Amino acid sequence: MPVVIAIDAGTTGVRAIAFDHGGSSVTSAYREFTQHFPRPGWVEHDAVEIWECVQAVLATVVADLADRDEQVVALGITDQRETAVVWDRRTGAPLHRAIVWQDRRTAERCDELRAAGHLPLVRATTGLGLDAYFSASKLEWLFTEGGVEPGPEVAFGTVDSWLLWNLTGGTAAAGAIHATDVSNASRTLLFDIRSRTWSPELCHLFGVPMHVLPEVRPSSGRFGVTADSVGGIGAGVPVSGIAGDQQAALFGQACFEPGMTKNTYGTGSFVLMNVGERCPEPVDGLLTTIAWTIPDPSAPGEVVTHYAYEGAIFATGSAVQWLRDGLGIIDQASEVGPLAASIADSEGVVVVPAFTGLGSPWWDPYARGAVLGITRGTGRAHLARAVVEAMAFQTRDVVDAMSRASGHTVRALRADGGASAMDLLLQIQADQLGVPVARPVVQETTALGAAYLAGLAEGFWSSCEEIAANWVLELEVAPAADRAAADATYDRWLRAVTRAGGWAVD
Repeated sequence: MPVVIAIDAGTTGVRAIAFDHGGSSVTSAYREFTQHFPRPGWVEHDAVEIWECVQAVLATVVADLADRDEQVVALGITDQRETAVVWDRRTGAPLHRAIVWQDRRTAERCDELRAAGHLPLVRATTGLGLDAYFSASKLEWLFTEGGVEPGPEVAFGTVDSWLLWNLTGGTAAAGAIHATDVSNASRTLLFDIRSRTWSPELCHLFGVPMHVLPEVRPSSGRFGVTADSVGGIGAGVPVSGIAGDQQAALFGQACFEPGMTKNTYGTGSFVLMNVGERCPEPVDGLLTTIAWTIPDPSAPGEVVTHYAYEGAIFATGSAVQWLRDGLGIIDQASEVGPLAASIADSEGVVVVPAFTGLGSPWWDPYARGAVLGITRGTGRAHLARAVVEAMAFQTRDVVDAMSRASGHTVRALRADGGASAMDLLLQIQADQLGVPVARPVVQETTALGAAYLAGLAEGFWSSCEEIAANWVLELEVAPAADRAAADATYDRWLRAVTRAGGWAVD
């Protein structure tokens, strides 16, 4: 049976999953890698270790497939997006540890650029904000303070580019491919999302010579083929799909029509809405990003690009971890759902989990966590329910902002990620949004999206319609609460957010 393998290079580990034609997982393997914290606020990865982990999980999956007599027809890659890697084209060796998307060492530099009036240019060109989250200021730091000389032998890429380079040879002499896709390029702060080309003006602003940048290609299309003895997979397997993790999840959730929206509930949460083929104007509080570029089914040889609004929520699953590790009111994260469901109402208790500020649509780095409405009768269950409710409230913040900006009414929310297993959360979410919330059978939607993009390029799947037919519902939760009551609890949340905002400002 033919399969497509997706390589999902996340922030803490790498997973390889083989998917069959029905979009079901056949076999998988996972390996964690080391997190390096050289200074407070700095986060780094060893790019060589990431590549070694990729080879290891590929070898495990390929060996299992061989035992089943199953053939690999393509590879797809999805990754942690903004993380910056630089390496030597001649040797393939990294020139510095990768600087991770979480890293804040360039926050002051971004503040300087904002104060100098560069934000309007950045917003208009990239759809993003001036923040250390994105790749450009990390790359500037590597060239100015990190000891990397940006000569002709230097290559930069996000993690997808680094993996593609190694999968296709590992050195320039071996014919390695230095490329990325539009979704990852759109997260660098160096890419014009309308022309879909690198921006000379932004490269000049950040001091990045354009020769270090990868070629930008569609998300679905053959990037290259594997070199000899890569993770046991053998030579000649097409690498034909690449997308950033959240865009890949949107594709894996089959959100192909404008207005279709998904939320991935993880440590934080990422809400993405497909807004169609026209790049919208920037909207305060939201990011505009390229979702994907795929072959145009109506025009052979042409491509079609879809854009997305994105809302980044900083703390959802991490708030559950706080209940477990910080307060000790649960022993396992899985206990939060039953504990929260043990009472019918939080009785006025609101938790604003702004541990590192608030993300979309507030973008308040100085907000801090708050617990409001406590009485003498408040107990463990009230705090647990308030944390679950905060996940739903924050998602409503973002979805409401997206609907206003796009003009698209969200008719349903597709949910994935660890916390989506909590039926109570889905019910509260449906009540808050006033629309059904749907959880699919296949939860590994990020990897599945990368597999779909690769398989689409190689004809394993013929069209987005065929892919959409693979989407199978596990649970759909309809709104059940009184609308006025749901809005009243949301208004209380908004009052709490106001009190938490700007707390860390002197």
